[in-house]
Amino acid sequence: MYQIQSSRSLLLRPTPRGLRALALRLANRNVVFLGLTSFFTDISSEMVSTVLPLYIIYGLHLSPLQFGVVDGIYQGAAALVRLAGGILADRLQRYRAIAIAGYGISAVCRLGMLIIGTSLSTVGGWVMLDRVGKGLRTAPRDALIALSTESSSHLAASFGLHRAFDSAGAMLGPLVAFLLLGLLPGAFDAIFVVSFCFALIGLATLVLFVEDHSREPSAKAKLCRAHHHAGHGSVRCPNCRNAPPIPPGASLRKALALLRIPRFAALLAVGTLLGLLTLSDGFLFLNVQRRLDLSVGFFPLLYVITAFFYMLLALPAGRLADRFGRGRVFLAGYGLLLLVYVLLLTPEIPRALLLASVVLLGTYYAATDGVLMALTSAILPTPLQASGMALLATTVGLARLCSSLLFGSIWTWMGADQALIGFAIGLSVATLGSAAVLRLFPQPSHDT
Repeated sequence: MYQIQSSRSLLLRPTPRGLRALALRLANRNVVFLGLTSFFTDISSEMVSTVLPLYIIYGLHLSPLQFGVVDGIYQGAAALVRLAGGILADRLQRYRAIAIAGYGISAVCRLGMLIIGTSLSTVGGWVMLDRVGKGLRTAPRDALIALSTESSSHLAASFGLHRAFDSAGAMLGPLVAFLLLGLLPGAFDAIFVVSFCFALIGLATLVLFVEDHSREPSAKAKLCRAHHHAGHGSVRCPNCRNAPPIPPGASLRKALALLRIPRFAALLAVGTLLGLLTLSDGFLFLNVQRRLDLSVGFFPLLYVITAFFYMLLALPAGRLADRFGRGRVFLAGYGLLLLVYVLLLTPEIPRALLLASVVLLGTYYAATDGVLMALTSAILPTPLQASGMALLATTVGLARLCSSLLFGSIWTWMGADQALIGFAIGLSVATLGSAAVLRLFPQPSHDT
């Protein structure tokens, strides 16, 4: 078993032995193999999601309206299942088993695409089942990352390492798909077979190498647990930073009871507010394409560039967050997103700076995605890790869905620039407000 080394110098001055050596110093083997699971699974899923519009329109000859229905299912189904997956994993205390079920469902769906049929209900059914698998696995996987990190002072680095693997798969998936279509034009069946193989490798990595693993509780956590199990009713636990005790077990009621933890409620409010003013990649890239007048063939490369820089910077951003403050790095990431908005609004801007906005978007993801999960995990009671992270992720995901609907509506009525100006003003105000909220509810000190 690879253990975390406590020396801060190791975190700040990596030796030139590459990502694998750094990964083994920062996290135990569970985090590394969970990252590899996500790497192979993301190659598989991005291969399918990249060619899905082409397959539905040109392969199955469905209408654009029918594709819109399928795309809505693809975007929304996972968010609806994520909270249920987190609560189920906490209730059973079987994080690995629930994650295996989720990854297994998605893998089976790759083969299902081969017999998909031509009806909207069949296509939508397989896509929904695939997203159910994603929603089911996400919260248990993130809980395993948190519980497998032996010191909470390294949480952001562990999540950053996982996100680096994840984004590497997201970058390679579209490249593999377009390479296959280049060699075998129109051979969508080959895409689904190769995608299934990658999904199977990811599932095998999870089954063979990842263990259910819990962080050894600190002395304070043991006192807190003893207080809760002693049946003190509504008496506040002196070790929970004035949070009311939450009884063992998991349910929707107990997940919602986490909102009584002031720091968690603050993070939920901050994530939701910022999510409402965060544009999806598709809208941002459409604005880049509009300003640069790029051909449609180059459009997928914008996703690849963003994923590459996300992969490159996720682990360094996590390490910076662990050292200098996760809240600071998280808000700095939204400062970068605001800069992207400004670049897209600047008239007569050089093409190189517009392309730089795609790089900044990858940097924004590196500074916010895993860091937000680390911020959340550090304050959640161990029995409700998956439930709490699922509740936060579901709320933020729904906020971003509302953001896309709002931006699309304003774009249709008033134009793209006017919509972007409104979002830029809103994001600047929301970022300042979020900084004030996080200062009112400071991050608890790290475990040692």
